[in-house]
Amino acid sequence: MIVITGATGNVGRPLVQALAAAGEQVTAVSRGVSDAAAPDGVRLQRADLTVPESLRPALDGGGALFLHDGGASAPLLRPWDILDVAKAGGVERVVLLSSIGVATRPQSASHGGTMRAIEDAVRQSGLIWTILRPGGFNSNAYAWAETVRARRTVAAPFGDVGLPTVDPADIAEVAAAALREDGHAGQVYELTGPARTTPRQRAGAIGAALGEPVRFVEQTRDEARAEMLQFMPGPVVETTLDALGEPTPAERRVSPHIEQVLGRPPRTFADWARRHIGAFR
Repeated sequence: MIVITGATGNVGRPLVQALAAAGEQVTAVSRGVSDAAAPDGVRLQRADLTVPESLRPALDGGGALFLHDGGASAPLLRPWDILDVAKAGGVERVVLLSSIGVATRPQSASHGGTMRAIEDAVRQSGLIWTILRPGGFNSNAYAWAETVRARRTVAAPFGDVGLPTVDPADIAEVAAAALREDGHAGQVYELTGPARTTPRQRAGAIGAALGEPVRFVEQTRDEARAEMLQFMPGPVVETTLDALGEPTPAERRVSPHIEQVLGRPPRTFADWARRHIGAFR
């Protein structure tokens, strides 16, 4: 049995689908999991990562665990307690969704503090472990969906700063390989797209997929901060803006790890936009 936390998220959903299609027994775990969220045959379990004991029914009999980073709830996680419950349930292998920011922004509280502590717990758990460190997700473009639908407009800061954002489906496929196959123990995979793209170029790719022009409006840093503060804590906003506006060489680097694991290049942002264009119509 493979247990997937964060099963309704941008990575968890395609991961559940990939594992089910491969014939694996899967338990999909989320605070809001429903029958519509998983393929036939997938066991569904409601649980909350911030309450480790709630995971016990899901982890009982599990052989492998995909551990979601907790998203906005990451600072509330108690990773040692989660891993203790996992081991008690029979889990022997864990794949952690972390962030490239652990390496590139070690001074930040969210990455250098919170995510580093979760990584350390996984490394020291005694389980077979693999850590995934993606950069920015292509699915972050969903934040533009409302204005694209309403006005065919995208507003974002740092319009001409390029980053190799990654398709969550590629993260899911790497996670599936690490959960199912030998050869990934003790590995840290940095996961990026195949090339750097700018916000202006990503807006253009959405327009191309729509078959209609999408206008790009460049925000100032202050405008972007005000918008982001509506759904992100202040320190996380500042770290995010720093990474978007002045990325380090490591954050700009295109990683070979997806191709090494999957035997094919990462998907492009344009491919992601075509597959998900329904959200922008």
